[in-house]
Amino acid sequence: MLDPNTPVIFADGTDVYKKFAESHIVHEQGFFILAPSGSGKTHYINAQKEKHWIDGDELWMATNAHPNNAWWTAGDAAPSLREVDLRSDVITHQAKKLGFWVMGASNLWLRPDAIVLPDWEQHKQYIASREQGNYDGGATTGKLQQVIEHRERIRQHAEARVADFRSLTPENSIVPTFRSVAEAAEYLASLA
Repeated sequence: MLDPNTPVIFADGTDVYKKFAESHIVHEQGFFILAPSGSGKTHYINAQKEKHWIDGDELWMATNAHPNNAWWTAGDAAPSLREVDLRSDVITHQAKKLGFWVMGASNLWLRPDAIVLPDWEQHKQYIASREQGNYDGGATTGKLQQVIEHRERIRQHAEARVADFRSLTPENSIVPTFRSVAEAAEYLASLA
């Protein structure tokens, strides 16, 4: 991984994607699930019996789209959230073209294939419970306002046709929206 202040370039990513193809199933059609930190992405990915879904954080770090530190909490010392999300979108777009299924929280312009917005009370419980066990990074209960703001940005991707985003469903939003990672993953797998 790169230092956060290293200028980046476009380069041949064949070797990186080959490594992911060795450890994950490559599909005819790629997908991207956008979900906020603490929504269960890593839990779902780690529990897979067959490795269909790639953790976006792993993909983005392997391709240097994400810096090698906790950039989301580094303030002025880190590249902007917009810059990191932009780089992540380029990588996610390429991964989808190659047939990979990716779950992650970084997104600026790339339209996700599905969105996960857990019930807020459940989401807070997920965040709190991971702090009790083996904390793997991401949102903490001390940063819930940051999570709320991210959820709002994600909700805007759904371009809801309903007044109350808590009632979003795959049928009434432009981007199918689910309450759990498992529901979103099952829906997209049914389309493959």
